[in-house]
Amino acid sequence: MKLKSITLLAAGILAAANVQAQASWPSQPIKLVVGYAPGGPVDTTARHFAKFLSQELKQSVVVENRAGASGMIAAESTSRAQPDGYTLNFVASPTLTITPLIQRAHSIDHDKDFTYIGTLVNYTNVLVINKDAAAKDVKELIALAKKNPNAVSFGSAGVGGSNHLSSELLKQKTGTEMLHVPYKGNAPAMVDVIGGKITYMFDITSTAIPFIESGQVRALAVTSRERNAGLPNVPTMIEAGVDDYEVTGWYALIGPAKLPEAVVTRLHQAMKHITATPEYVKLMNNGGYTIALSDGEALKQRAKREYAMWDDVIKKGKILEKQ
Repeated sequence: MKLKSITLLAAGILAAANVQAQASWPSQPIKLVVGYAPGGPVDTTARHFAKFLSQELKQSVVVENRAGASGMIAAESTSRAQPDGYTLNFVASPTLTITPLIQRAHSIDHDKDFTYIGTLVNYTNVLVINKDAAAKDVKELIALAKKNPNAVSFGSAGVGGSNHLSSELLKQKTGTEMLHVPYKGNAPAMVDVIGGKITYMFDITSTAIPFIESGQVRALAVTSRERNAGLPNVPTMIEAGVDDYEVTGWYALIGPAKLPEAVVTRLHQAMKHITATPEYVKLMNNGGYTIALSDGEALKQRAKREYAMWDDVIKKGKILEKQ
C-alpha cells in the first residue's frame, strides 16, 4: 500500500509540475523552424511573424532554417521534437499538400504527426507572360496552345512544384497541351520568361510584383478566387474564363503531436492579436498576402483536402511516370 501511495504521490507531483510548466509557458526562447533557405518568401514572412510573436509572448522567437526537400526536412524534424511548445514550424502549404506526393522518400500522416495550430495568411500565384508574347489574356493563351501546343511553354521551380502543378491544373481544365520546362527555382524561370525563352510561368505574387510593376512581364491572372490586394487590377483565373480554377497557398503554424492544449490556446490567441494588428496586416498585404486566420482543426482539414486535390492532378497528369 505504501508503494502504491508513493507512486500516486509521484504521479501527482509530476502532473502538478506539468501544469505549472504549461502555465508559465513560455519561460525560454522558442525555436521557429523554417524549411527553406534564408531570404526567400517563406523565410522572410516567417521572420516578420517571429518579430510580432516575440512581442506578443514577451519571449525570444528564434528562426532556424532547415532547408531541403521542399520543407519536409523541417517538418519531419518538428514531428520528432519534444511537444513542449519550444519547437514550432512555420510551414508553407506545399510541404503538407504536395511534397509528400512527389518525394516518396518522405511521408507524413496528417492525423498523427503534428499539432495543427492555425493558418496565418494565404498567398496566390500569378500567371506572368513574356511582355512581347502574342497572347494578351488567358483566353488567347489557351487558344494559342490549342492551335499549336509546341508554341507555348511554361517554366516552374521543378517537377511537382506548386507552380508546375498550377499549370498542370490549367492544362487539365482547358484540354490543352503545353511544354513544361523545369528549373532549379523560380528565379531562373523568371529570367527566361523575361528573355522570351519560355512563354509564361506561375509565380508567387510577392516575388512577381516587382517584375510586373517594372514592365518586364505582363500579369494575366491570379489563381485565387478573389482578386489579390497587391494586384487589384489583375483578374482571377475564373474571371479570365477558366471555370472553377482556384489555387491558394498558405503559411501556417504547426508543432509536434500532443502539444499541451494550454500552449495551443495561447499561441492561437497570439496569432489572433497579430493578424489584427494594422502594421502586420499592411506588411502582409504589401507583400501580396491576405490574412487568413484559422484554428487548428480547420487547418488540418484544409491540408487533407488539398492533398487529395493535388493527388488527383498528379495522377491525371501522370507526373510521376514522366520523372
